[in-house]
Amino acid sequence: MTSKHTGDGTRAVRAGLPEPEAYEPTLPGPAFAAHYHLPGDADVHQGPYTYGRDANPTWTRLERAISELESPDADAETVVFASGMGAISAVLLSQLGQGDAAVLPSDGYQLLAPLGERLRGYGIEVRTAPTGGDAQLALLDGAPDAGGGPHNGHDEPQPVKLLWIESPANPGLDVCDIRRLANAAHERGALVAVDNTLATPLGQRPLDLGADFSVASGTKALTGHGDVLLGYVTCRDPGLAASVRAWRKMAGGIPGPMEAWLAHRSLATLQLRVDRQARTALALAEALRERPEVTGLRHPGLPTDPAHRVAAAQMRGGRYGCVVSFVLPGQEHADRFLAALRLVDDATSFGGVRSTAERRGRWGGDAVPDGFIRFSVGAEDPDDLIADVLRALDEVSME
Repeated sequence: MTSKHTGDGTRAVRAGLPEPEAYEPTLPGPAFAAHYHLPGDADVHQGPYTYGRDANPTWTRLERAISELESPDADAETVVFASGMGAISAVLLSQLGQGDAAVLPSDGYQLLAPLGERLRGYGIEVRTAPTGGDAQLALLDGAPDAGGGPHNGHDEPQPVKLLWIESPANPGLDVCDIRRLANAAHERGALVAVDNTLATPLGQRPLDLGADFSVASGTKALTGHGDVLLGYVTCRDPGLAASVRAWRKMAGGIPGPMEAWLAHRSLATLQLRVDRQARTALALAEALRERPEVTGLRHPGLPTDPAHRVAAAQMRGGRYGCVVSFVLPGQEHADRFLAALRLVDDATSFGGVRSTAERRGRWGGDAVPDGFIRFSVGAEDPDDLIADVLRALDEVSME
């Protein structure tokens, strides 16, 4: 169902709501149900709800809402999951099988690497390349497996079945030309999935840029309050959506109704949060440019950022995301900076209304320097937040 609303804010506030009904809430509460009344034979029933692992009215409203945001001008279907990794795994495992080949980013979310190893164990060829410079393009024509694994017993690499894009990439914030890569992949008969977590559907619409799947962790900016784990997949092709939904049913990676309701409730403030955070993130990045101890500063909204030209062409409304990344002189310096912050939580994840920052290297799995900071800008007053960051940098420099 396409959206009848044209403004991003109006769409976010109204998306997925049922038709008004006298004396009923505008957003009905969560439906807690493991099963439903189901008269007659199951294969000829007329209702949409049969069992709690298949569907839930609360999911349905949220799925319609996300579809309106991801694809307001064309019909689309969304499938929600218990987490972002549930959504990512569902696309990869529902579309790939033994003998297939996939191209993944080498600088994407850190769990893509172990997931790629799992795919190799299933006999799937996995090739990886960085996001920046559209480097994945070179792997579509059967370049050798960048992971060093065998080509499933074949002398020649297999044609690619699925291209996975993450743009902007987490945590390094590189960007690729999604439309260019999607067109090239489709010319070779491959499917294209885009991780849209950092941009959100208000900042970027991968389906409009040619992707077959728009995938995201709703845990991050979509819900934005740091209190919900959620993931989703949106497709315009009903067959692809059905295959992802069937995988969810088999794997059981379903969200709880309360989490789905909280997510839908949070969408109403999505534009307000995204716009505030994007403006503040750019202002913070501009302030950090003046600091001598800061190197490797990245934010796609900076005119001087290597990704800015491509990001400006495909991201919407000046919404370049809430994340700023930069490098401080070593692990100890970075840890002392984080400890000195007063308005910023030392925590992982991003996209929440409360600013967070972390030394990303503490987890391992990301190819980043020891002093690399991933900073997620919240909804605090910009002047207060920037002053807190600059004060913390000053304190650490004087120690």
